[in-house]
Amino acid sequence: MDTKVLWDSYHKKKDPEIKTKLIEAYVELVRIIAGRLYTTYGNHLEFDDLVSYGVFGLIDAIDKFDPSKNVKFETYAQIRIRGAVVDQLRNLDWIPRSIRQKARQIEETMAKLESRQQGHVSDELVAAELDMTVQELQSVQQQTSAFNIISLEEKLMDTADEVKTVDGVQDLPETNLLQKEAQSMLAESIKALPEREQQVITLYYYEELTYKEIGAILGVSESRISQLHSKAIARIRTRMV
Repeated sequence: MDTKVLWDSYHKKKDPEIKTKLIEAYVELVRIIAGRLYTTYGNHLEFDDLVSYGVFGLIDAIDKFDPSKNVKFETYAQIRIRGAVVDQLRNLDWIPRSIRQKARQIEETMAKLESRQQGHVSDELVAAELDMTVQELQSVQQQTSAFNIISLEEKLMDTADEVKTVDGVQDLPETNLLQKEAQSMLAESIKALPEREQQVITLYYYEELTYKEIGAILGVSESRISQLHSKAIARIRTRMV
């Protein structure tokens, strides 16, 4: 059955059987997103686990999708699917607390030094400030890179969600304003990144390439791309707080 027909019927009846057909119609989208994330998380769990997490996001997307917004369901669902997978992976929390603490220290130190110098700082300077070697610093960044796989689109959605009223009233003028402000902040944050980190963000999130593919383009190893990605996300997160 055509998906448009399914949607029309589902919005009229909210029939569970029609909902099941919608899930079946879009489950391939879940597999595509899970496959991309598997290149990063494959050392920790099975592909089918990622798919099962993503299905929860798909169900959530079907429940909350409003066709009157003039947004393609596929576009909306990708955000929910990826968010559901990443949330579940964060809940698994397989990274030791000591590594997480070091990662936070690195992020905070980088922000402090860049604020002080009004510009980007090198790994050498951050490592020296923390009394670490550059190798130790980069090892921490690589170990925590999986938890830095955040969707930039998801970040915007989370920001917009903050202005919903307690009565469930949505579509306030503030929502659109906040969304535009968040988009502007994100764009400026990416522009402010060092050139190599900009390239990694663009190729990963917008071109949807894997670490291996990005490494081949930039002529560096996958582990180096992982480190660059972690540094870029830390800088973006600091600027968008």
